[in-house]
Amino acid sequence: MLRHYDSLGLVSPTGRTVGGYREYSDADIRRIFHVESLRSLGLSLREIARVLADRSFTPQALVAGLIQRTEERLVRERELLARLRAVEDAEPGDWRDVLRIVELVRTLGSADAPRRLQAVLNPAENEPVPTELLATAVLGEAEPNMAGALRWALSRAGADGLAALAPGLAAVDVEVRRRAVLAVAEIPGEAATELLTSALDDPDPAVRGPAALAAGSRGVSAAEPILVAMVIAGANDVEAGEVLGALAQDPGSADRVLGALTHALTAHADDAAIRIRLVQALVELPGTHALATLRSLSEDADHSVALVATACTALVAARTTS
Repeated sequence: MLRHYDSLGLVSPTGRTVGGYREYSDADIRRIFHVESLRSLGLSLREIARVLADRSFTPQALVAGLIQRTEERLVRERELLARLRAVEDAEPGDWRDVLRIVELVRTLGSADAPRRLQAVLNPAENEPVPTELLATAVLGEAEPNMAGALRWALSRAGADGLAALAPGLAAVDVEVRRRAVLAVAEIPGEAATELLTSALDDPDPAVRGPAALAAGSRGVSAAEPILVAMVIAGANDVEAGEVLGALAQDPGSADRVLGALTHALTAHADDAAIRIRLVQALVELPGTHALATLRSLSEDADHSVALVATACTALVAARTTS
């Protein structure tokens, strides 16, 4: 290595002994340690030579460049790891199977959405796409139509699809967790409901919201507070109100939902937009459950709230007498 350093002009000995051996001074030794330290950061020897020779060199620029190169390498290595795992999970019987799976991985990673869609709906040799590959594609797909097709295809795998999606619910990336929830929501059964219920505790509303809509539609009462919060925030408030109405079909939930919506009306007394959304959610409650509350809101001090409440009162009254 020292001979190689010398040939590159990176570290040359100060002198030679009588026997012809290289003789290094204290300064040479320090330079050797500098070279080795920079090598440990991933620099090539030619890059190190330029760094040590350039007195205007700034460590910040060097480190920033190294970070970028390392991140790019990690992305490539993660892609390779995912590809290898996909091949392993497909349990190939021979090299022909391996090549087919590799081609599927490439196609599903293509920038051409129609090509990706064809790989899912009309796979080569009529071999179904392995569940693990579908799940990976679902969690990474941003194009809405393609994402819907992938979720549909994965839903047909049932329990196997759930097992492949479960890690996505714990991903660091919020968008990956959201996609996992949307995919789980399309898979029937108690196991899927349990996963959706666990997602109600997600710290991000972009994940909690879809989980609450899906879990609430399956009768999970734990979704109620999140659904009320969605109505207040105006995030899919119409859908949230409809799911609250479905949950309120259960007598035990009806009083609880009415109480939560009524409390929110009081808590947001100065915000007409929020109160109008809450009034519209009250209409979704079954029977005459919300009728008394709506009648009182028909005389609200805010004219816009009173108008909406009056129309909703008439709607509920007509619905209950028809």
